[in-house]
Amino acid sequence: MPVVLQPEEFTLVFFDAAELRAIAEGLAAEVGLPADLTITLAVDETTPLGSARLASLDPVVITLESGALEDAKAPRQLDPVGSSDVLGRLLFEVRDRLDPTFGEPPLGDDLTLPLATAWQTYCVGRVGRLGHKVQRQRRLYHFRNRHGFTDAADQAFDRLWNGVDLTWPEIAEISEDARAAVTA
Repeated sequence: MPVVLQPEEFTLVFFDAAELRAIAEGLAAEVGLPADLTITLAVDETTPLGSARLASLDPVVITLESGALEDAKAPRQLDPVGSSDVLGRLLFEVRDRLDPTFGEPPLGDDLTLPLATAWQTYCVGRVGRLGHKVQRQRRLYHFRNRHGFTDAADQAFDRLWNGVDLTWPEIAEISEDARAAVTA
């Protein structure tokens, strides 16, 4: 599965392009994306910030600020573990969006923060089940911030984190039920 890097060579961060490409290609195969799908990783190496998002589905373009891939303890160095977490989440989003049985989640700003957080929980849980190191407690905290610090939110988180073959309507329902428990 071809992974295109933009830029092809890094000059402001000390990322090894071949290593980053190998991480992305390996994850794409593990996630189950089609072997002929071209994935472009557009890395903005001019900022240490950590934004990462799926910018386009046709063609697949993932935009990342270099901080999303950096080692927090070694600035400007690639963190393979953190990169697997970030890229794995986004590649699962690609897989979900390409699967007609998944449903049609909103695009861009139409995707609310609670729904985005619920979907990210589902995606990162699957990355972890592939054997990659992920930060469950960090994701739980993010989920609680959007869905409430309640037993219902924790149960919803567990359903998403451990979920298998969930659809978009199921993810949305789990998220809505958790948020409703806050006001109940």
